[in-house]
Amino acid sequence: MSSITSTTIEFSLLPADSERLATLCGQFNDHLKLIEKRLKVEIANRGNHFKLTGNLQAMEAAKIVLHRLFEATENEVITTEQVHLSMQDASIEHHETVSNSEVDPVLIKTRRGLIKGRGVNQQDYLKRIMGHDINFGVGPAGTGKTYLAVACAVEALQSDKVGRIVLVRPAVEAGEKLGFLPGDLAQKVDPYLRPLYDALYEMLGFEQVEKLIERNIIEVAPLAFMRGRTLNDAFIILDEAQNTTTEQIKMFLTRVGFGSTVVVTGDVTQIDLPREKMSGLLHAMQVLKDVEGISFTHFGVRDVVRHPLVQRIVSAYESFEKNQS
Repeated sequence: MSSITSTTIEFSLLPADSERLATLCGQFNDHLKLIEKRLKVEIANRGNHFKLTGNLQAMEAAKIVLHRLFEATENEVITTEQVHLSMQDASIEHHETVSNSEVDPVLIKTRRGLIKGRGVNQQDYLKRIMGHDINFGVGPAGTGKTYLAVACAVEALQSDKVGRIVLVRPAVEAGEKLGFLPGDLAQKVDPYLRPLYDALYEMLGFEQVEKLIERNIIEVAPLAFMRGRTLNDAFIILDEAQNTTTEQIKMFLTRVGFGSTVVVTGDVTQIDLPREKMSGLLHAMQVLKDVEGISFTHFGVRDVVRHPLVQRIVSAYESFEKNQS
């Protein structure tokens, strides 16, 4: 039951469970304060009855957040991160042209739990990966493009849709020189592959990942190691593709064999190639845009699901670069 005026919204959360309400509000109402600060609303509650004051759109978003977080308290303890992500979800859905009711959510099952896309754009990304052999995910940091691709790869391996996972990155330095690092080429590029390892560890656990790597079921390799190979029955992810050359990305895409799925991810605003070299990702987006069987998903500022400051940083850089051009 809810009543809405021009300045307030009132509603009740049911059932009136004091433990769940305490989890929702957080210690010293810290969770409610976070929502108030970020959405610029005032929240007053007496037991399970809540009253919101502020801008109408902000109040509607806050109401959605409170309802979703309260539903989550039935099975889990709410964390600060969950509060932030729930507010991010509400923000994404407010800006999307497709309402949440029109989207059938895609859930990725891993041994560590369910992973789902946040907002319509991430959901579309997951659907395209499942329906196309080659997929591009392009957008700024923090939009989940690599993490979701790794989740799809793990799910495909665990359900026997593919026999192996191949994770690839170009060995391009962001202002540093590989030559100064110790070890052979594989050891030199290992730090550049760390984000892919981290995602695998989170979804499968450290020991399981190490066993799969030893058995060559999971391979994490620099892009240079792909030349001359044909990869069948594999889920292949090329990360940081903005740092490939046009020749490298063509070489990579032509490695695809039967029964394989490819996801290419990158951020065209963070190209570390020499100025005279064109990004292979930018080139491929132009050349392949009308090729049947290849999907493109473009992420924007509102898809960022990290700390809210990351979204503001990305937005600020976009605005600055537009003004400079």
